[in-house]
Amino acid sequence: MDPETKIGWAGGYVGVGLTSANLAGRTLRDLVLSKPSALTQLPWVNRSVRAWEREPLRWMAVRGLYTALKATDRAEANGKAYAPHLAWLGAWIKS
Repeated sequence: MDPETKIGWAGGYVGVGLTSANLAGRTLRDLVLSKPSALTQLPWVNRSVRAWEREPLRWMAVRGLYTALKATDRAEANGKAYAPHLAWLGAWIKS
């Protein structure tokens, strides 16, 4: 929250987004109104966050991992006891 412009943002909700968005909205309200409260004292208020992985690279890696693992499963289901190149690719993407 920028106290001069009164512009703030919230995001990064995972799992329980509705509850988190409600809490973030009430927290931003208090910050915009310069109203000290228990919400404005929470540890994540005005905290610097790390940069996320760049898209679409993260998405491509995840999709590649799933594709390699599914292909390995199909190869094994078709009687191939071992698919080394697919297993290697899945392990490499996962690491």
